[in-house]
Amino acid sequence: MLKNIPSILSPELLKILMEMGHGDEIVIADGNFPGASIAKNLVRLDGHGVPQVLDAVVSLMPLDAYVKQPVGLMQVVKGDNVVPTIWNEYEKIINLIEPDALKNGFEMIERFEFYERAKNAYAVIMTGESAIYANIILKKGVVKS
Repeated sequence: MLKNIPSILSPELLKILMEMGHGDEIVIADGNFPGASIAKNLVRLDGHGVPQVLDAVVSLMPLDAYVKQPVGLMQVVKGDNVVPTIWNEYEKIINLIEPDALKNGFEMIERFEFYERAKNAYAVIMTGESAIYANIILKKGVVKS
């Protein structure tokens, strides 16, 4: 056991977060996301929701301060009458831990473009999240001394 590491983060996920470098991206995906067919590195956290995983990941991993929008969301498909209220939770979590990360808001990424970005992401974390449009991409930054 280690101190001060959120218990939701598995040894496999901690290893991945450590391996990632500046500019690498990680996807935290909902239960509907096609992670197994897309991911280079797939981590399963089925018993958890995206907000809990997001909180744990952002508490350890800095977000990229050198890009306009280091956090991306899957844009709602035109014609879907959905307002993803889970995005408000994401905003609260990120603003608490990385106050400047959302100064330019979330990057809104079209669905198929999101899938392409996910194919190139360092890893995809599959959760058991049941909210739709709950997928989020984080771009890793640097730890400044």
